[in-house]
Amino acid sequence: MKELNLTQGSVPKVLLQFAVPFLIANVLQALYGGADLFVVGQYDDSASVAAVAIGSQVMQTITGIILGITTGTTVLIAIATGAKDDKKVAFTIGSSVWLFSIIGVLLTLVMVFFHGRIAELMHTPIEAMADTKSYILVCSAGILFIVGYNVVCGILRGLGDSRTPLYFVALACVINIVLDFILVGYFHLGATGAAVATITAQGVSFMISLWLYRHGFHFEFTRKDIRLNRNLAKKVMTLGAPIALQDALINISFLIITVIVNQMGVIASAFLGVVEKIIVFAMLPPMAISSAVATMTAQNYGAGLIQRMNRCLASGIGIALVFGVSVCVYSQFLPETLTAFFTKDAAVVSMAAEYLRGYSIDCIIVSFVFCINSYFSGQGNSLFPMIHSLIATFLFRIPLSYCFSQIDSSSLFIMGFAPPVSTVVSLLICIWYLRYTRKKVYLKGTMMPAMSN
Repeated sequence: MKELNLTQGSVPKVLLQFAVPFLIANVLQALYGGADLFVVGQYDDSASVAAVAIGSQVMQTITGIILGITTGTTVLIAIATGAKDDKKVAFTIGSSVWLFSIIGVLLTLVMVFFHGRIAELMHTPIEAMADTKSYILVCSAGILFIVGYNVVCGILRGLGDSRTPLYFVALACVINIVLDFILVGYFHLGATGAAVATITAQGVSFMISLWLYRHGFHFEFTRKDIRLNRNLAKKVMTLGAPIALQDALINISFLIITVIVNQMGVIASAFLGVVEKIIVFAMLPPMAISSAVATMTAQNYGAGLIQRMNRCLASGIGIALVFGVSVCVYSQFLPETLTAFFTKDAAVVSMAAEYLRGYSIDCIIVSFVFCINSYFSGQGNSLFPMIHSLIATFLFRIPLSYCFSQIDSSSLFIMGFAPPVSTVVSLLICIWYLRYTRKKVYLKGTMMPAMSN
């Protein structure tokens, strides 16, 4: 492992050094679902494309829950690392192993037993129902792999190592793409084959990540440390649960929007899935930068370096904007070049391009919101990001999506503006809260945070 000391050196340089491997790993991981949709779109019909789009949206919700809770582990480890408390780092890692094993088993049981009902609740078009159920079931059987991989990556990133997770996911991504072409392209297994390819790849990621424990950390970590510490587990959940709930409810909001569009037919369902995949990739740079901001903020918070922590926020926003503005500008002029990548259906390509023009504006605004959320999460405050995100999502994004979809059902161009409008609401709340907490943050900087004691 190669761990960066995030409390020293040029802030923009260190932030980029930490974020770039994170970004590449996230891009490769996103290729799991993207490769599924691409290959199915090349070899199968719109019903199969819709099945993969709907199924992957459901699984993205589950992954969001896992990632949210693992953020609690990452932040606690980063704060302890900044405070140079190796003993607490070891205890946090050991307790997380137990905690996430329990979470993984529970999520697997729930998803396996209710996969059919979930597909029905999604108002999946009848043509895509069987394939959607199959895709969700197969992916649900591999939830333990998803949990295991993300926990290991969360631990490493908390320690300041963003490169090792990149190595884990790179090989798995290659395996997933190769299996997609074999199972979907050659054996014509459709959505089921795509799901098998995805789970196999995630299983490889997890098995490779287990090598870390044999290889060891730079500090003492033994089997005695692998036990469930109630206090640490509670802190992980206190930090991670609001983020998990926020991600889950936001993803549920996407599912609700999917339900709204699904009732318009299989073409509309397919184009929504295509745009969501494009947006997932477009959001990866600001997400990677903001994740780096969270870890870097946590380490500097643990070390009491408040001014450096604030410079990290400013640098993160500036770097994220470079990507956000680029995606938005490209989407305004050449959206068809992106939507045609996932499907050959002319109707899907055209409708998706219209929707993307409005939606892509969100890439600029989230550059601010994602980094501000991570700034607060890195200080152990994950409740505020959850509150303002839920306000924007359920009071603005969903109602606006529904209202805009009713204006012109033949073209969802106007509906594409619902996400950026709701994100503006989040940004306004964030700006107010930053001003409100400024003095409080500086006062905390005069002492070690209570969480590191």
